[in-house]
Amino acid sequence: MTTISKVRYSRRSLLKTGGAALAASALPAPMVWGQETKNITLRQFGTGVSNLNEVGQKVKEELGFTLEMTALDSDSVTQRAATQPDSFDIADIEYWICKKVWPTGNLQAMDTSKIANYDKIVGIFKDGKLTPESEIAQGTAPHTVGFVPEQGATSFADEPTQWMTLIPTIYNADTLGIRPDLIGRPINNWSELLNPEFKGKASILDISSIGIMDMAMVCESMGEIQYGDKGNMTREEIDATFAIFTEAKQNGQFRAFWKTFDESVNLMASGEVVIQSMWSPAITAVKSRGIPCVYQPLEEGYRSWGGGIGLSKSLSGMELDAAYEYINWYLSGWVGGFLMRQGYYSAVPETSKEHMSENEWGYWFEGKEATGEITSPFGDVLAQAGETRDGGSFYDRMGSVACWNAVMDENQYMVRKWNEFISS
Repeated sequence: MTTISKVRYSRRSLLKTGGAALAASALPAPMVWGQETKNITLRQFGTGVSNLNEVGQKVKEELGFTLEMTALDSDSVTQRAATQPDSFDIADIEYWICKKVWPTGNLQAMDTSKIANYDKIVGIFKDGKLTPESEIAQGTAPHTVGFVPEQGATSFADEPTQWMTLIPTIYNADTLGIRPDLIGRPINNWSELLNPEFKGKASILDISSIGIMDMAMVCESMGEIQYGDKGNMTREEIDATFAIFTEAKQNGQFRAFWKTFDESVNLMASGEVVIQSMWSPAITAVKSRGIPCVYQPLEEGYRSWGGGIGLSKSLSGMELDAAYEYINWYLSGWVGGFLMRQGYYSAVPETSKEHMSENEWGYWFEGKEATGEITSPFGDVLAQAGETRDGGSFYDRMGSVACWNAVMDENQYMVRKWNEFISS
């Protein structure tokens, strides 16, 4: 059977070459044809990381229906998915958010037999292992909340099943961003975030389930706390973590606490902050302004995250068919290439390779020296010939993940302590 990874299709080209017969041979998922397709609108929301206008435009061009996208911060995404199931069709969310939202019953499980490239999805999202020899990092690893026993189940399965909670799309290994021109020396450890040398010029993000993991990486690096499982802290470990960071805050260590991509970019680009929690495209955005900015590999490893597409329990009929078509298109390569040019990874890397030049693939995925200019999806120059990606290859970076963003058993207690820290 011809799979989607080998077919660069558009809805119009399929119709011209034989309609539904060709469609059925190309995809196992239900397909939607005819005039009605143009009248379909799917409402998607998620963070600004992947809710991009360019994706919506490409969906309209290639699939024929309309994708309305709303970008929110992570906490707002969580609240909407948990409390307003009729306000969306597609939830583009992270796996730690899924752990909070799935028990509400607001999302429906997805049939993996309808996903054309399911077999090519990286192992991280199936059994948690990048390679057969990999150790599974602490925190809410995607595979632990990635499957349910059956459609309608509100608890997670311990191993892969036919039913996925989210179809994985995007992920990365996160670390600290630095301004090397303003720091002027090597940065090798997470503990540097609290180094008094950077008093008033450090920042962390104000999203508790992510920020607490950055805090844990710092406290371990400092040698102050040895967690049993930093992805599932005890109350005593939570208290000890916040005690260290509250003292640093009261001593004036932090310039700000950011919630959005743009805030982190502006803090770094202005030079108000020289070391902080950052996301890969934020680094890209700073560098595109001609300002030195490095996503610094650190000895203790990376804090990782993964995201995917979830479907509202209310989605049915032609709209549900269109959603499956959208998911299969998403994993067919164009979106993956677009996102990988910002430093992210695709859940199906091999299809993304078809939409990238040899130079781009070598730089972003294989860790090779660029053979020419490396540009963002928007044409901004990010690297010159001879430069290599911060942290190296896909396997170097994702193979050095120390923890995943997490929702802990003591999540409510942790969030309360987080809010006290921010307001202190």
